[in-house]
Amino acid sequence: MATGRTHRPATRSRGIPEATVARLPLYLRALTALSERSVPTVSSEELAAAAGVNSAKLRKDFSYLGSYGTRGVGYDVEYLVYQISRELGLTQDWPVVIVGIGNLGAALANYGGFASRGFRVAALIDADPAMAGKPVAGIAVQHIDELEHIIESNGVSIGVIATPAGAAQQVCDRLVAAGVTSILNFAPTVLTVPDGVDVRKVDLSIELQILAFHEQRKAGEEVGPDSGGPAAAARAAVADDRKGPDGDMPAVMPA
Repeated sequence: MATGRTHRPATRSRGIPEATVARLPLYLRALTALSERSVPTVSSEELAAAAGVNSAKLRKDFSYLGSYGTRGVGYDVEYLVYQISRELGLTQDWPVVIVGIGNLGAALANYGGFASRGFRVAALIDADPAMAGKPVAGIAVQHIDELEHIIESNGVSIGVIATPAGAAQQVCDRLVAAGVTSILNFAPTVLTVPDGVDVRKVDLSIELQILAFHEQRKAGEEVGPDSGGPAAAARAAVADDRKGPDGDMPAVMPA
């Protein structure tokens, strides 16, 4: 079976926009659910609703794949699953290393969805010597001193960083120097990488802060803009807590 090092998906060379690429996994998830229920065909409206997009955008996205469906019938579910999986590079084997086997790294290692989606956890790596040799999800943790050798021997091109923020950039630099060209970053920091290296960042605290913003807005709408009710009092308390020593709001919200 091909490895991720020697075969890369053709989305960029075929001119598929990044926004479309970002939606392809949503379509694939919805289509996989339909396939598991033995649904043979699906309309653009039904699939768009399942994926959380509008049907016009879905049809435009699929036009980049050369798939237009059949009028009055819709899209063939199994063919679309194959087509999108191929476009995303999921019909081949992608060995992945996870660096940082704390609570989050261990949870990622135990995630059963990797294998079913074309990703194989090739190695778990940690800087703590006490972790070396310990099994996590059936895989023995290896010390970070072995990082370069592990990447080379397994043909790894995708790395997952689940380290504390302070160690993330150094780990990133070593991954890139060893030949990793795609990084999924769970550390709460922004990584600097050279051209040709792709980074996707997952920051749970930022997502929660965004949800908190919307909750605050909804609470304000329920009470009313001029109300002195509990929501307004809560907002005032939060504002007081965020004031700096001179009474000003800090320019950047802490992570």
